[in-house]
Amino acid sequence: ETPNLDALAAQGMIFTDAYSAAANCAPARASLLSGQYTPRHEIYNVGTGPRGKAEHRRLLHIPGTDTLRPDITTWAQCLQSVGYRTATMGKWHLSQDPIPYGFDVNVGGSHSGGPPNGYYPPHGKVPGLKDVPKSEYVTDTLSHRAAKFIDESREKPWALYLTHFAVHTPIQPKKELVAKYQNKKPGTLHHNVDMATMIQAVDDGVGEIIAKLDETGQRENTVIVFFSDNGGYGPATDMDPLKGYKGTYYEGGIREPMFVVWPGVVKPGSKCAVPVSGVDFYPTFCEITGAGLPEQPLDGVSLVPLLKGDSQVEAEMKNRPLFWHFPAYLQSYGGKNDQEQRDPLFRSRPCSIVRVGQWKLHEYFEDGGLELYDLKNDIGETTNLAESNLDKTTELHQILKTWRQEIGAPVPTEPDPKFDAKVEAAAIAKAGR
Repeated sequence: ETPNLDALAAQGMIFTDAYSAAANCAPARASLLSGQYTPRHEIYNVGTGPRGKAEHRRLLHIPGTDTLRPDITTWAQCLQSVGYRTATMGKWHLSQDPIPYGFDVNVGGSHSGGPPNGYYPPHGKVPGLKDVPKSEYVTDTLSHRAAKFIDESREKPWALYLTHFAVHTPIQPKKELVAKYQNKKPGTLHHNVDMATMIQAVDDGVGEIIAKLDETGQRENTVIVFFSDNGGYGPATDMDPLKGYKGTYYEGGIREPMFVVWPGVVKPGSKCAVPVSGVDFYPTFCEITGAGLPEQPLDGVSLVPLLKGDSQVEAEMKNRPLFWHFPAYLQSYGGKNDQEQRDPLFRSRPCSIVRVGQWKLHEYFEDGGLELYDLKNDIGETTNLAESNLDKTTELHQILKTWRQEIGAPVPTEPDPKFDAKVEAAAIAKAGR
């Protein structure tokens, strides 16, 4: 239940076709902070090691890196340069210390992908989480610290990058809310009590932050962006009607909830169907704040014209290509025998994706497989049109190959010597495919 988020979304612009630049957390966040697609910052996965069983992997993956390179200027550094006080709170995941990347304040940020020791203290040596009441849920801690930062920073411009650990694993409930959801009738798709409490904790924190903005008279001069880094956790939720979940490059893994509230600029209750990406936040934030752009490649474009309702820009951007590149592997949640992933062994195998307008093309490097979907008429990606619409397949495939060449995207081609076709086939058969 998200009454605070629902009310806030109604005050701004909802983006119906918003995408993360990757299907899991570290590469998605690297793209958000850098404004770059994965081949530029080279964070392709969580960690650099191979994922899944070696005998199931046909190719040697591209390891990439697990840390955002210091030579990449983040949008936070740009905002710092024009006088903004900056804070990151919650999940950072791009280095051990976020401070050198443009932040004055760090609460909870480290290389860890989840809460350091779960959602309740003690939180170890993670900055900003040492002195916490022993019964305080970490989502509440982050919301309290965010409200405090907003209060303390009221005399100068500030920017807060609040990235809650929730609803990342471990799926650990807020104890006080468990009974509330246990007493509710289970939903058809969503019936995980623990996750429901985690979501409410985030929403309660949003309410606390909005109340602090109102209390300090800053609400009308604050831009609020709500976004997620990837699709939901497959074992605990469902992305229906979208196919897939976190880790897949079907819509359920990369299409995100997003809205922007900008009092006096964004029309309340408005919607935008233009496809946008996490790489677009960088130039957007810089334009909003008046910060200059750095001398480094940026793959995103400013969304300010869309936020202002510029119909000409909207028409021009509707067919802008969006790209994804994942030259690695991400193992299945456990051999799920369903149609949410391409095969039961991996959520994703090495691939590239492009969306142009209503069309989306997947290319898989192991077998050269192509999948074409008409998202306007098949949002669930149920019908592969690659063979029946060869012209559109060829058009998008050429766009994708040209982009890879221009950006220098590495494509894995070297066979994995440990691959065993018989073992792979047996594992797929055992999973029911």
